[in-house]
Amino acid sequence: MTAVSAPDVISNVLAERYASAAMKNLWSPRGRVGLERDFWIAVMKAQRDLGVPIPADAIKDYERVKTQIDLESIAQRERVTLHDVKARIEEFSELAHRQFIHLGLTSRDLTENVEQLQIIRALELVRFKVAAALLALSRQAEAHRDVMITGRTHNVPAQPTTLGKRLAMFGQELQIAFARLDELIARYPVRGLKGAVGTQLDQLTLLGGDAGKVDQLEQRVLRHLGFKASLTAVGQVYPRSLDFDAVTALHQVAAAAASFATTIRLMAGAGLLTEGFQPGQVGSSAMPHKVNARNCERICGFATILSGYVTMTGALAGHQWNEGDVSCSVVRRVALPDAFYALDGSLETFLTVLRQMEVFPAAIAAENERNLPFLTTTTILMEAVKQGAGRETAHEAIKEHALAAAKALRSGGDADLLARLAGDKRIGLGKRALSAILAEAHRFVGSAPHQVDAFVDDVKPLAKRFKGSADYEPARLL
Repeated sequence: MTAVSAPDVISNVLAERYASAAMKNLWSPRGRVGLERDFWIAVMKAQRDLGVPIPADAIKDYERVKTQIDLESIAQRERVTLHDVKARIEEFSELAHRQFIHLGLTSRDLTENVEQLQIIRALELVRFKVAAALLALSRQAEAHRDVMITGRTHNVPAQPTTLGKRLAMFGQELQIAFARLDELIARYPVRGLKGAVGTQLDQLTLLGGDAGKVDQLEQRVLRHLGFKASLTAVGQVYPRSLDFDAVTALHQVAAAAASFATTIRLMAGAGLLTEGFQPGQVGSSAMPHKVNARNCERICGFATILSGYVTMTGALAGHQWNEGDVSCSVVRRVALPDAFYALDGSLETFLTVLRQMEVFPAAIAAENERNLPFLTTTTILMEAVKQGAGRETAHEAIKEHALAAAKALRSGGDADLLARLAGDKRIGLGKRALSAILAEAHRFVGSAPHQVDAFVDDVKPLAKRFKGSADYEPARLL
């Protein structure tokens, strides 16, 4: 059995359910057989041009029937041959009433190259959707550029920031993942026509020992597949560390989406926003009031699925025997298609949330008002230092009063932090000075608005580079 048997691709049903039609078509058994037949025809044409006696009419006969794909018939043949590629050779040749495909090829000349074609096309589809997500994130960040929110570290109120800055923060993580995808696509090499152990012996024999013609044949195949480079010193299979490279790049994208989704879940739980709630949608069968962040939860789940495929492909890297073996077959037939399904489902869901999310400014303002005296303690500390207070002395004093006020707030006591601070000579700032600090709320978000602007400017060129990405509409989610 070869790596990903076309009639019998196993996948995670949930991940496939949320993947787009384009991604599913790319990895479908029918799509895979179609790619293989196109590959065989391209090789035949190149071999004929280089002197292999293949009649032009034979090529036309194969082209005439290449779309007649009967997966059940192929499966029946495989049950007899116990060899998936041989079953597909027999099926295609019988349809054409010819026997000119697969000349000088080993199974891996077919399967490795076609699998890598699926991977590179899937990576390109992912890149387009990541560009779409970045543009959607930039629009949301720009729209909420100046909306001050309670910034949190360890999920505890820390300092003010803006909602736009928070979104740009996740956008920058996604930008880094996008750059890795871009670089991977640019350098990703195909195996090429190398034969059973990588020496090209059978093609050399077929082409009369002319190494120049063998090189020409491979270049023709590369052009057909759309690759810029092939591996030169490779065995029967390409290094499985390349699969690990691809799947970890997908996981990096999923991680950025999950970072966004995790924070949206926390904010939704605090009533500050919602990921979107559609007419007729039900949050709970028992609790009518529930508005769950179910899509963001799904995004986090997809990232977990991908972490499993990182483990699976990582276990294959470095474990091929000699020039290659097929011990990886059972793993790759699950890991490769489903990793792409999972990420595609994550991106479709991510884009849906970015288009449907709703922000509640009044709830955000109420949270800010409750937390603002505490959020300004670092600014108060700096102002105290400017007035001559010792940094550590002022820090200790502010800490004492902030903790006491926070405890009082929770227990119903006197929670007036400003009054507490104004009465402490260690800080050196009176009530009027402290009130003036709090009145300058725009100061507290620091450079957040300008950081949003920088993110938006960085992302803007993607709309021109990837036509249609700015307006991409995800499929309707169930």
